[in-house]
Order: sequence, then C-alpha cells, then structure tokens
Amino acid sequence: MVDALEINRAERNILVTHQFITGAARSDSEEISVGGTDNVDASVFDGFDYVALGHIHGPQNIGSARIRYCGTPLKYSFSEAKHEKSVTVIEMEEKESLSVRTVPLHPLRDLREIEGTYEELTYRPNYEGTAIEDYLHITLTDEEDIPDAIGKLRLIYPNLMCLDYNNSRTRAAGMLSDLEDLEHKSPLVLFGEFYQQHLPSALMRAAR
Repeated sequence: MVDALEINRAERNILVTHQFITGAARSDSEEISVGGTDNVDASVFDGFDYVALGHIHGPQNIGSARIRYCGTPLKYSFSEAKHEKSVTVIEMEEKESLSVRTVPLHPLRDLREIEGTYEELTYRPNYEGTAIEDYLHITLTDEEDIPDAIGKLRLIYPNLMCLDYNNSRTRAAGMLSDLEDLEHKSPLVLFGEFYQQHLPSALMRAAR
C-alpha cells in the first residue's frame, strides 16, 4: 500500500494510521493485529517525515520520535495503571525540521491499584485525604475471604471496579498469573479455573 502511494520525498509527508508496529510495547487492551492486518516493520514508513500511530494505548516512540504512538487519553485497563497519559504535539517547518512534545493529561479520576489487608484499607487514617473516588483495583492480602468485601469496600471506595486476593491460597492456585499467561487462555478455561479456585471456600462458608 505504501509503495503504491508514489511518495514525493522532496515534500513533507505525514501518515496517520491505526497500525501495530513490530516491537511496540502493549497492554492487555490491544491485539497484535488490527482487523486482518498483521503487524509491520517500522522501515515501511521510511518515506514519511512523521507517522502518527493508533491502536497501542501506551505513548511511545518506535525507533525515533518520527514514528510515534500518542497513546490513549484515558486508562482503559489496569495494565495501564502506571501509564502517564498525554497529548502529543508536533510542529513541522521546512523539510527535516520536526519538533515533538507532550502535554500531560490529568483526568478527574485516575485508575489505580492498591493492596493491603481489609483492616488496613478500611482504617480511616489510611484512606482519609486520598483519592478514594479513583477507579480502583483492590487486592486483599487477608488469608480468609472477607464476606461481601466488595460491597463493604465500596462504602469507602465507591468506584471500586475489581477485587481479588493475594494470599497463600491464591498463590498456590496460580490465580495471580502474569498477563502473558492469561492472554493465551480462552474465556472458558479462565472461568473453569476461577470456579475451581473459589468453589472450596464457598462450600466451606455454606457449611458454617
């Protein structure tokens, strides 16, 4: 497709494309292809003075500032919790003159991950003055499941979106697997693993 454009390299050329470039760092919100178009090498874009890329949520350059993903303006998954979101501003003058800068974006509510025991996270001095209305993924480290933990925690953290446990049981079961492992499993396999991990504790609570 690029070869068919017959680019005049004496002119300034800008390309805007929703494309995955080989080697780009991903989060769990993206696939390595867009529709039926697989990832391509950055050398395909040698004829362009600037390439504005979409699809990847984390802002990053590919090889140089000339080929860049601006990233998304907001965080769309917890794998993006540590992203610094921004707007990319480019200025072009004569041929070969290019400046790139970023303007940070600060949303009304951030998307964050916090971890601790139920007692620690509900102890008023620990959360007073913090951004409790942020969109949160909370990981509890208690060894025993807290009954209706998500309902109780939402009284303090109203935008709690995800709750899980990091304790000896979940570590032994491999519940906190790396994202690289999770993305290779089908939804049916993930649901089956979740069911097996939580059924014993649910039966124990019912027996009590």
